[in-house]
Parts: sequence; C-alpha cells; structure tokens
Amino acid sequence: MIAVTDDIALEERELEERFILASGPGGQNVNKTSSAVQLRFDARGSPSLPNDVSARLQRLAGSRLTGDGVIVITAARFSSQERNRADARERLVELIQRAAVRPVARKRTKPTYASKLQRLDSKTRRGEIKSRRGKPGVHD
Repeated sequence: MIAVTDDIALEERELEERFILASGPGGQNVNKTSSAVQLRFDARGSPSLPNDVSARLQRLAGSRLTGDGVIVITAARFSSQERNRADARERLVELIQRAAVRPVARKRTKPTYASKLQRLDSKTRRGEIKSRRGKPGVHD
C-alpha cells in the first residue's frame, strides 16, 4: 500500500512499471541498462480514488494522460533504476495529493460604491480625451 493522504491509499497492483533505456549522457553503460522507469496508473478505473479526485487528477495530468484515462509518468533523472522508480512514484503521489485538495468555491461579491465611481470617472476622462481628437470645429 502506498499512502497518499489520510483517506487515500493506492495498492501496488494498481501501478504498472516498465523499465526502458534512458536517453542522454551516461557513457557506455547507458546503452546496456534500462534505468529509466515508465510508471502507468489507471486514473479512470482506479478503485482507490473517489470520483471527484479522479476527475481532478485527470484534469491535472494534462499531456501525461492517455485517451484511456491512464497516467504515464517517465522518470529518467537518475542513473539508478531504483532511484528513478522512487522518483516516479513520488511524482504520482504528489499529483494525486494536489488533486485531492478540493477547490474553494468562489463567492460572488458586488463592486464597492467607490470602485463604481472610479470606473465611471475614468470612462468620463477617457471620453473627453477622445472627443478632443477630432478636426477643429468652427469655434476652435
């Protein structure tokens, strides 16, 4: 079990890990060992996540989300397979923790009397500036 929050815990079998060749520098060893980790988590079909958290998680995942609702996280920051594996899991847990926070509902407020006056005053001044831009009339 992977503890995410007090209420949410993921089971190990919900995660699918695949080890792939890492790109970038690493010397001769980079072509021989599969040190990068590709972690897959089914956000849409996970029994561990409540529906609202799952929906927010899918929105937060962005380009990491596939069409099937699977989140794919690739970790290749470290040269060690174990550290990349831990990094991928940490990033998934962090993403789920962000999705678990309910957004605060916005309370509608009315503009203050002073802000209304300020807006009308600026509109009047702007109108006066624009009215002076025309061609000079008979009285000018």
